[in-house]
Amino acid sequence: MRPVGIHTAWWRYPGGFPDANFNFAHLARFARTLEAAKFDAFFMADHLAVLNMPIEALKRSATVTSFDPLTLLPALAVVTQRIGLIATASTTYEQPFHIARRFASLDHLSGGRAGWNVVTTSNPDAARNFGLEHHPEHADRYDRAHEFVSVVKGLWDSFADDAFLRDVETGIFFDPARMHTLDHQGPHFSVRGPLNVARPVQGWPVIVQAGASEAGRQLAAETAEVIFGAAGSLEDGLRFARDVRGRMERIGRDPAGLKILPACFAVVGDTDEEAREKRARLDGLVHEASAIAALSIALGHDAASFDPDGPLPEIPESNQSKTGRERAIALARREGLTVRQLAQRLGGYAGLAMVGTPRRIADEMQAWAEAGACDGFTIMVSDVPQGLEDFTGKVVPELQRRGLFRTEYAGTTLRAHLGLPRPENRFFGRRDGPAGDAGPTGA
Repeated sequence: MRPVGIHTAWWRYPGGFPDANFNFAHLARFARTLEAAKFDAFFMADHLAVLNMPIEALKRSATVTSFDPLTLLPALAVVTQRIGLIATASTTYEQPFHIARRFASLDHLSGGRAGWNVVTTSNPDAARNFGLEHHPEHADRYDRAHEFVSVVKGLWDSFADDAFLRDVETGIFFDPARMHTLDHQGPHFSVRGPLNVARPVQGWPVIVQAGASEAGRQLAAETAEVIFGAAGSLEDGLRFARDVRGRMERIGRDPAGLKILPACFAVVGDTDEEAREKRARLDGLVHEASAIAALSIALGHDAASFDPDGPLPEIPESNQSKTGRERAIALARREGLTVRQLAQRLGGYAGLAMVGTPRRIADEMQAWAEAGACDGFTIMVSDVPQGLEDFTGKVVPELQRRGLFRTEYAGTTLRAHLGLPRPENRFFGRRDGPAGDAGPTGA
């Protein structure tokens, strides 16, 4: 959910809810619909600045504003019971103590359903919202992110699971011997600790990352537990999975500790033709100004000066997202697209798309999973509410009939849904008693 739909024109599609960004009743309905379909999580992407695009395109964007995810998700925790709640938070413009405290709080409030999408922030305009004139360099952002994640995990481990005695007879609330002061000193952060929140229900909220660039893949291999990739084909997905899992093995991490969930834009129809017509109608609602702006953001360069009917010229690197640039260039080269065609595709959604009947979409998903390219998918629906209800009401039952997806939750935590173990406290070891519940991997 970004903050509701990923396609630029989702809010214009007939029958949709254009006001859903700030309509809590709609957002609660979406979360409950996903929970009824036994989804692992409601994942809200976020950004820290108004999108850096010309006003003619910006005025057409439904992502110009959205709720702060760490305000919204605690509210959604109250109206749901099992579904995970994942929020984006930046390692470039936040502080580790704040992030550790907020996600630990969300994990407690939700009963163990929190996940943190770790991002380094690609939008250079965010810098000026935080007192900086220039966006930190790509390599510096990732160097900071490595230390940031380590500090946050250390803060989550501030208290042993059995630290809180709450002994009303003796008046002792907690055992000081079961509290650890982090006292971290590093190149980017000085953080004393301890965190003033008990250890999260899950030990740590689930760590979620993207990671298509070299630096992003390495960060994911070292720290991520879930990665949503951007592979555009099964072959790309296989190469990505092999690369990241190979990196994990080389640094001594068990590849089974990472779930790969590629981003997948789903358009469902009762026939393949109906689904294709729906995608074409949706893409047709993207204005040319929005298309060129989307291409400019992806490339990190102003695409308005390019020949719209010529091939994409050579694009030098910039200080923005390398993932977006590489994906756009690869798409243009792979399909021989002109600048205009590439812009139109990016103006809607240019990544992996599964368009067709529930059976066709289930066939594609099954092929990816059986080939070892993924453990499941990060689903992005075409529109709300209908596209979401089509996927949950038609594709999910088809996956369930094939035994590929759960019919009931096996546990109560996000780690249980994903089949991820509860991490050991690095300072106090495992707690006495049962570990956090664990269940089969979902999709």
